[in-house]
Amino acid sequence: MNLDFSQVIPHIPFLLQGIGVTLQFVSVALILGLVLGIVLAVFKIGRFRVLRFLANAYTSVFRGTPLILQLSIIYFGPPQFGLEISAYVAGVLAFGLNSAAYVSEIIRAGVQAVDKGQKEAAAALGIPYRSMMFKVILPQAFRNILPALFNEFINLTKESAIVSIIGVMDLMRRAQVLNAQIYRYFEALLIVGLIYYLLVMILTIIGRLIERRLQRSD
Repeated sequence: MNLDFSQVIPHIPFLLQGIGVTLQFVSVALILGLVLGIVLAVFKIGRFRVLRFLANAYTSVFRGTPLILQLSIIYFGPPQFGLEISAYVAGVLAFGLNSAAYVSEIIRAGVQAVDKGQKEAAAALGIPYRSMMFKVILPQAFRNILPALFNEFINLTKESAIVSIIGVMDLMRRAQVLNAQIYRYFEALLIVGLIYYLLVMILTIIGRLIERRLQRSD
């Protein structure tokens, strides 16, 4: 095997620009997933069976089918009906909708971990269910599930390479573009793999620091 990084090194700045695209994409997708995940979690622990069924069905579908299939449907499907959607928006929607299924389970577990006495006290004070959930229960739950949400961010960062198949100029897509120019596939992919690894390790360290700080504050 003859490895030659000399042709790849001058293009490293081009590859590094993909970090910003990747992190921005993942952040927007997670925000969408968090908002929708909260709604789904509230439905799952709520009193209405229909909403609970719909939320559980949503989670089952998005957790039970491949993310790449969901992405393909959202990006390649709408043009068949005369609707155009950009690759970036399609990626955000696919990742956000998929993440919501997992986030909803994280939030539900966090809510269920909150002391039942909190709910009983709120009910005894006559606090409406919605106010109790959003002002009393969820704030406490989020404190407990923050590390898990950060892990979801890390997982999305790794999985985000999938959006390269629809042309989003993330890290992986930039490697593909570079490969088409210099024909040094292995070297370019090795460098991008190293960038992904370092990025995930940095995020993991940040996540651990946040978790330790939360533990100390307890």
